[in-house]
Amino acid sequence: MTTRTAPSLRLSEVFRSIQGEGELAGTDSLFVRTVGCNLRCVWCDTPYTSHAPERGERVTVEELGERLLAEDCEHIVLTGGEPLLTPGVVPLTHALREAGRHVTIETAGTVFRPVAADLISLSPKLSNSTPAGRRAARHEATRDAPAVVARLLAEFDSQLKFVVEGPDDLPEIERWLLDHNADRSRVFLMPQARTSAEYARLAPAIRRLAEEGGFRFGPRLHVARWGDRRGV
Repeated sequence: MTTRTAPSLRLSEVFRSIQGEGELAGTDSLFVRTVGCNLRCVWCDTPYTSHAPERGERVTVEELGERLLAEDCEHIVLTGGEPLLTPGVVPLTHALREAGRHVTIETAGTVFRPVAADLISLSPKLSNSTPAGRRAARHEATRDAPAVVARLLAEFDSQLKFVVEGPDDLPEIERWLLDHNADRSRVFLMPQARTSAEYARLAPAIRRLAEEGGFRFGPRLHVARWGDRRGV
């Protein structure tokens, strides 16, 4: 007789804060951060889920669902790392949606799963994300998955968030939008910053680039307010 294992996932952290990015910036949200990422972005602000992943807490989908639904919070955000690496996100998102929660999934768009989501927050990785050394080849081979992106854009309400360092990134963004037939009205340009000081220095220039290019400026309220801190 085969014993079926209850679906589970490994958690880095669960915390309540404001959504810092995209069209829901400022919204009271409950964040679920999973462990694990298939990319190695050089400017990654959550190395504890990617470059140096912590073991995390293993929980069943049922346990986590009960924990999340016990909170009086309409908006739930699955993030990582890369949350779509984890099969358990599929039953979890369906249970949350059935309970009337608004589900956002933060993803780099390299993995597809049949989740239930109100918003796919897609953050494509540009060449400015590629690290030096031995991790570069794997990252470059993985960071763009056109078939996955096409399916996510076709099947879900979505937004596109590009981490931008300066004007040299704009031609690559334009090529990406053309290659993926993506709607530029859904695009946010976000400053590449990990501290409050870096954000304050770079944000005005990125705002101007967004306005001049017909994009939306993507605030990073959590970085501006708290800098490089966990659990916010």
